[in-house]
Amino acid sequence: MQTQSGPNSSGIEQEPETAARVFGDRLDLARLFTDDLIRRGEELGLIGPLELPRIWSRHIVNCAVLAPLLRPGVVGDIGSGAGLPGIVLAIARPDVSFVLIEPMERRVAWLDEQKHLLGLDNVTVVRARAEEYPRGELDQVTARAVSAFSKLIPLTAPLLRAGGELVLMKGAGAAKEIEAAEKAICKYRLSDVEVIELGAELDVDITRVIRARVP
Repeated sequence: MQTQSGPNSSGIEQEPETAARVFGDRLDLARLFTDDLIRRGEELGLIGPLELPRIWSRHIVNCAVLAPLLRPGVVGDIGSGAGLPGIVLAIARPDVSFVLIEPMERRVAWLDEQKHLLGLDNVTVVRARAEEYPRGELDQVTARAVSAFSKLIPLTAPLLRAGGELVLMKGAGAAKEIEAAEKAICKYRLSDVEVIELGAELDVDITRVIRARVP
């Protein structure tokens, strides 16, 4: 059965049943974040008006299904923007520490505000570009809608500790992005490079992730 619900009379997508499955007892925090994103996201330039009819399925749940791939440690979210996926994952995985790395001041202010509003003591917000962040300090790095895989590799791989992982959210062309990144994969000695599809068991839009390990 399809668990996603359509938009209500105001054109805003209603919370789908799957939200409770991915957030569990943290669902109330996910609701607070989503409500604030709906209320102020367009005004702050975080999301566009066309995103409201799919705010839960396309953004919140879409990010949350990545949570099982994360392991206890420190995860960096590059270009965190509206907090997608960083804030969403911090809600879903309170056992993991997150560093939200974002260069734009107004977005950093939003992320800081959400951290305090939601009481996310597992979140640190850093105003910086990826290339400015200290090397070799993160266990995993994620990013969503930032750049092509070939361009992300030199920005993200150096941030990882030995044995760290990239878990980068991608679209339907993820496999082709891996092919196009062959030179960068070799240069940074990435291994176990694969595309993982998430969300099928929840009957939601598939989330594709490129996962790779550094030596």
